[in-house]
Amino acid sequence: MLRPTLLFLSLMSLVPLSGCNSNAKINEVSVAASADPDSSIAGAKPSETPSAKRSSSQLVASRPAAAGPIELSKDGILAAALSQEELAEGWVRLFDGQSLFGWFAAGDADWQVVDGTIRVTKGERSYLCTSFQMPEYELKLEFRSDEKTNSGIFLRTGPQPEDVAKKSLELNIAPRDNPFPTGSFVQRKKLESKDLDDKLGQAFDPTEWHSYQVRVSDRKVAVSLDGKPVMELKDFEADASGHISLQHNEGRVEFRNILLRPIGRQELKVDEDWNADWTTAQKPGSNFKVTAVEDGLKIQGGLGQVQSKFDFGDFFLQACYSLKKPEVNSGIFFRCIRDNMLDGYECQVNHAVLDGDPLSPADSGAGAIFRRAKARIVVGDGTDHDHISVLANGAHIVTWVNGVQVTDFTDTRQLDENPRRGLRLKAGPISLQGHDPESEVIYHQLQISPF
Repeated sequence: MLRPTLLFLSLMSLVPLSGCNSNAKINEVSVAASADPDSSIAGAKPSETPSAKRSSSQLVASRPAAAGPIELSKDGILAAALSQEELAEGWVRLFDGQSLFGWFAAGDADWQVVDGTIRVTKGERSYLCTSFQMPEYELKLEFRSDEKTNSGIFLRTGPQPEDVAKKSLELNIAPRDNPFPTGSFVQRKKLESKDLDDKLGQAFDPTEWHSYQVRVSDRKVAVSLDGKPVMELKDFEADASGHISLQHNEGRVEFRNILLRPIGRQELKVDEDWNADWTTAQKPGSNFKVTAVEDGLKIQGGLGQVQSKFDFGDFFLQACYSLKKPEVNSGIFFRCIRDNMLDGYECQVNHAVLDGDPLSPADSGAGAIFRRAKARIVVGDGTDHDHISVLANGAHIVTWVNGVQVTDFTDTRQLDENPRRGLRLKAGPISLQGHDPESEVIYHQLQISPF
C-alpha cells in the first residue's frame, strides 16, 4: 500500500500540560476531522464540518480553535493501555492521563491535565464533552472536589445542555445543601445526603477520591457510588443519544480513570461454526485461506476477505487478534458494499513502525482509518491478543487500540455509495482482510453493539 498524505484539522482547545518529563515527546494535535487525502483542509471553515444541528446519526458538535501543539510523553500514552482483563470486559479509556485528545470544551473554563487528572478550577459554566455520541453504555470514573464545588456528569447531552429535566441527564456532584446533592439527578430525582451516607456506611467526604459507575440502557439508568448502588431512574424522558460531558459550574473538581464500554454486545463467530456468520471471497489466483483453529479464525494470504452475513451501520465493534509479526497487514472493513472486494472504510490492523518508534507508523498504524486518518501512536506490537475498538456513528469514527484512543475522525466528504470516494452512512457488512501472500492473523473474538 502507498502511504497517503494525511492532513489533519485540530478542533480542540487545549491548555498546557504538566508532568511530562520523558525525552520522547509527541507533538500532540487533537485529530477530530480529516478530509479526503487528495484535498487540503488546513483552511476549512466551521461550516464545512457537520453541524451540531444535524440528526443524531450524524451530529458532531463544533469545537473551539486549536491552541497549538502540545508536548506529551510517549511512554505515558503507551502506559495507558488497559489490562487484558479490562479489555476482555470491553472497556476503553476516554482519558489517556496525558491529553484531552477525544474531548472538546463548550464554554470558557481552565480545563487542564495535571498529574494524570482532568482538573478545572475557574471560569464560566463550561462542559468538557466527548467528541463522539453514544446511546447506551457503561461509564466509570473517579472524581474529587472542594466542599462547595458544583459540578456533574452529563449523559446523552448536547454540547450546551438545554433541559436536564427532559433532554439530557445530569448526575450531580454538589454540596449537601444543594437542591440535588451528589448522587442525585438534577430536576429528576434527589438523593438525600443522609441516605447517601447510610448507603456508603460513612459520611461522604467530597475532598477524597470517589468513583461513579453508571449504566445507561434505553430509558433506564443505574448508578453506583464507591461500588454501592445509590440511584436508579426508569422510564425517563431524554434524547436517545448524545455526548458524555464533565461540567464546571462552580469550584474545583478533578476527574481520572474515565472508562467506557458498550452494552448489548453480539458475538460474530470466529470458532468452528464461523461460516454461520461469514462468507469468503478472494482475488483469482491468490493464496487466500481461512481456517478455524483452537483459539480463533486464522486468515492467511491474500488478496481475500471474510465478509459478515449481516449489515451494520452505526455500531461499537471490538476485536481481539494476533498477528504473526507486527508487519503483517490486515484490516477490519465496515459499511462495505456487499460482495464487492473490500469496498468499505478500513480500520488498519498493522503494527509496523519505522526505526522502532511507535510515533512513526510504517503503514498508517493500527487503528488508523486507512487513507483518512493516521493513528497518532502505535500501541502494542500486534502479536499477542491485541484489541481494536471502532465506534462508527454517522460521519464520525473513533478507534482505540488496547484501550487507548488513537484516531478521532469525521468524514466531511460528500455522500457517496462507495466510501472509497465519499461519505457512506448506509449499513453494510463487516469484512476481515487478507492483504497479501505474507498476511497471517488470528481473530480471537469479534463483538459488535449496533446502535
